[in-house]
Amino acid sequence: MSRLEAKKPPLFTSEPLTKDTVSQSLSLLSGILKSCYGPAGRLKQLHNGVGGYVCTTSQSSAILSHLSVSHPILSVLMASVQNHICRFSDCGLFTAILCCSLIENFKSLNVASCTVIKISKHLLSLCMDYLKSEACGCRVSVDFSSLETLLCLVRSVLTSKPACMLNKPEVDHLTMLILKAFMFTVPCHVETNAVLGKCIIVPVKGRRVVDSTVLPGLLIETPEIQLAKPLAVKRTCSNMIKIALFCVSMSGDLFNPEEGTITVHHGISLEMSELNQLLNVGKQLVNDEVGLVVCQKVIHPSLKQYLKENHVIAVDRAGLSLMEPLSRMTGSKPIASIHSLSPSCYGSLKDVCLESFASKHFVHLIPNDTVVCSLILCNRNETAWDELKRACETAERVLQLTVKEPLALLGGGCTETHLASYIRHKSCSLSTSSFKDLDCSRTQYQLVADGFCRSLESVACSLNHDDGEILTDMVYGHCWLVPSGFPSVSNWSDLVSKCGCGINGNTENLNWRLLQGQFGSPIIQGCPKDPSVKVADFLTLDCFAAKYSGLQVALETANLVLDLSYVIEDQN
Repeated sequence: MSRLEAKKPPLFTSEPLTKDTVSQSLSLLSGILKSCYGPAGRLKQLHNGVGGYVCTTSQSSAILSHLSVSHPILSVLMASVQNHICRFSDCGLFTAILCCSLIENFKSLNVASCTVIKISKHLLSLCMDYLKSEACGCRVSVDFSSLETLLCLVRSVLTSKPACMLNKPEVDHLTMLILKAFMFTVPCHVETNAVLGKCIIVPVKGRRVVDSTVLPGLLIETPEIQLAKPLAVKRTCSNMIKIALFCVSMSGDLFNPEEGTITVHHGISLEMSELNQLLNVGKQLVNDEVGLVVCQKVIHPSLKQYLKENHVIAVDRAGLSLMEPLSRMTGSKPIASIHSLSPSCYGSLKDVCLESFASKHFVHLIPNDTVVCSLILCNRNETAWDELKRACETAERVLQLTVKEPLALLGGGCTETHLASYIRHKSCSLSTSSFKDLDCSRTQYQLVADGFCRSLESVACSLNHDDGEILTDMVYGHCWLVPSGFPSVSNWSDLVSKCGCGINGNTENLNWRLLQGQFGSPIIQGCPKDPSVKVADFLTLDCFAAKYSGLQVALETANLVLDLSYVIEDQN
């Protein structure tokens, strides 16, 4: 009998934020994430200790899913950011960097954590109200009657992902494709509860990015279908193609013994019984004028041959991921049994044809109304393709969120510096009654507000990876990047041409200051609503919903971490 080991008592850690190991781990995580931020972000190669797949990326979704952390505080932070990414797909790095900066700045203050939390919640409410107000100087209305702002949103997502290895013509090509694909998913007939369609990404690796294209409908890879042969498909009297969608195996497999006991009479062959049942299904499909059969799993070769002889196209191994978009696109109901077949389950298609890309062959299902489309996505190698796929999915999600809330925020660090200037301005003009309501002194409020603003500005500073200077102007509160190699006493007007988002040019005396300074100046006026520059060429935009939520998640998570008095770990 093996010796039993006595249970160890739980490990209690009081005031975890004061421990050096936590501070060092938090600083290391912050440094990793900051180095990935923006179009010039540094790439990370992630792999496990025993080899295997290597992920080259600068995207938060990939980095956080590959990183493993041991301390509970970092686990809370990462789980919070990952939950934000699952919901919005964008602004993950912004959220994580801001959260780390808030924790680091707040814990360095000589102010009780409960007071810091109350003041920071008030500061957050000021930001939320400002971002939602018409007077907000860092947001842009999105006009869906014009493509310019939408193109800016998509382009901003693609250019912020350097591991995609895209040049300008490739970015322009993909931007148009992604927007076109998104437009395909918007229903033609507006209903009370309209639901957007789906874009299916089809991988083609080893080809040029500009070979990518988008097609209405669905592509199903079918290596066994030869392009040289003409595609004869049965149609109904209304010239439509009737489709049957099966989510059950049609391979003639025997019953699973785990499902129960089967009694078989002498001389009866289960294999022949199953095959006869499949052929009976095939006869009913032919009699019902079905022209296309799609099966999630495998179709028996004899049934395939029978359907082919009767001009019915049979496509198997479609996979689970295509079932939902196929059902929605065709109006068919997935058939879950070969023993009960109802004509009401059939759907319809406008046309079926064959397509070929690189060495792959596809059956192209063309619907009556396009709510599902296929984006054939090409890139030079597998690593770049994986990163590009994530970027395209993020861009699609950004467009979906923008439909729900047609607003965008200025990118390039300008929203962060603008908000910091706004908060500094508001905190200086707060009434005495507000301090009483918050149960704090003016000095405490100013300290927390300054830490909050420096955290926002640190996100903007993370865009600089080449030792250049970061400026903010005292008119619009925007972010300006100065190339490296120039002394700090330079005349800034000679070194900058446009702010980070591109909306403001160096056409007036903007009175710049270094962003690393401790004190800011109030905004004299907001950002112009109608910039004189051509928006489509110059503006860098961020998703409003994603950044709005990211700001909220970052501060609430930081407050949660600050409020932790004990960490209790089970050591058994």
